[in-house]
Amino acid sequence: MENRPAAAPRFAPTALMLGNVVTGSAVLAPAGMLQELSGGLDVSIRTAGLLITFGAVVLCVGSPVTAWLTSRIERRRLLAVTLAVLAITNIASAFAPDYASLLGLRLLMLAIGVIYTPQAAGTAAMIVPESRRGSTIAYVFLGWSLAAAVGLPLITLAAHRYGWRAAFGGIGALGVVSFLLLTWRLPAGLFGAPVELRTWLELARNRLVVLLLLVTTLYMAGQFVIFTFMGPLLAKLTGASADATSLVFALYGVFGFLGVVIATRIVDGWGAYRTSLLSITSVLAGVAGWALTSGNYVLMAISVAVWGLGFASANSMQQVRLVAAAPPLASASVSLNTSVLYVGQAIGSAVGAILYGREMLYDAGYVATAFLAAAVLIVVATRPRAGA
Repeated sequence: MENRPAAAPRFAPTALMLGNVVTGSAVLAPAGMLQELSGGLDVSIRTAGLLITFGAVVLCVGSPVTAWLTSRIERRRLLAVTLAVLAITNIASAFAPDYASLLGLRLLMLAIGVIYTPQAAGTAAMIVPESRRGSTIAYVFLGWSLAAAVGLPLITLAAHRYGWRAAFGGIGALGVVSFLLLTWRLPAGLFGAPVELRTWLELARNRLVVLLLLVTTLYMAGQFVIFTFMGPLLAKLTGASADATSLVFALYGVFGFLGVVIATRIVDGWGAYRTSLLSITSVLAGVAGWALTSGNYVLMAISVAVWGLGFASANSMQQVRLVAAAPPLASASVSLNTSVLYVGQAIGSAVGAILYGREMLYDAGYVATAFLAAAVLIVVATRPRAGA
C-alpha cells in the first residue's frame, strides 16, 4: 500500500525533475552528435543511429520488467542508485575505446536508467495532495523538456567543438549533481503499491489504458522517424551547419519547455483529455510542416518549433490520463507507458534508418505524419463521455 508524507520537502519535485534532465539527456544524446560519433568511431551515420534504436529496445523491454522487480524497493534508494549508475556509465562512455564498447556501456546504462522516469512520476504523485497531482507530474516531466531545450543543443555544440567524449562527460557530471540533490531532498520511507502479474492483466482489460498506450507508441514512432536523424537530414536537405543544427534542436527544446509550462497551467482547468489533444495535434502540425517545407531551412525550423510545443506536454498528459484511468495501478501503467514510448522510439528510429539509408530523405516527413495522424484519431476516440 502506498504511503504519503504530510508534506513534500522543499525542492523534492525539483530533485525528481532534475533526474529527468539527466535521463533525457542520456537517452537523446546520440541524436545530437551522430556525425561526430560516426567520424570518431569510424562507423556510418546509420550505424551510429543504432545506438538509439538498440537502446530503445532495451528500454521498452526493461521498463515493465524493472517495474515488477523493483516495486517493493524504497523509492529514494531506488532512484538514487539509478542516477548513480547513469552518472558512472556516462563518464565511462567518455573513455570508450571503440563502437562496441560504447554500445555495451549504453545498453547497460539504459537497462538501469529505464527505472527512473516512471518511478519518478509515481513518486511525485505520492508526495503532493491529489489536487496538485496533475501539475506536479507535468512539472517532473519538465526535465525531459529541459533535456531537449538545453541539454541537446549543448551536447551538439560540445561534441562539435570538443568531441563526443566531452559531451558524455558533461552528462555524467550532471548526473552526480542530480544524485546529490535527490538524496538530500527526497523524503525516505516511500513505498509504492507492489506490481504483480495480475496488475498487468487488469491493465490489459482496461480499454482506455490500452488505447492510451497505443497513442504513445504511434506519436513517438512518428517523431523518431525524423528526430533520430534530424541533424544529418538538415545537413543534407538544407546544407545546415553544426551551429544551425544546434539552433533547430534548441528551438525544439525551448518550445517543448514552453509547451509543458502551458500544459501545467491549463491542465487542472481544461482537463487532461483536451490538453492532450492540443499537445499531440501540435506535434502533428509541426511534423506535417517539416514534410511540406523540406529543403527550406527557415520553414523547417519554424515547423520544429510548432512540433516542440507538443512533444513533451503530450507525454506528460499521457501520464496524467493513465493515472486517472486506473489510480490503483498507476505505478504499473506509467511504467508500461514508458515502455511503449521506447517501443515507439525503436520503431521510428528503425524506419528512419531504412529511409535514410535509401536516401528517401523527403519521404521521412510524410511517413512520420502518417504515424502522428493515426495517434490523433485514437486520442479523439478516447474522449471522455459526458458526465464521466
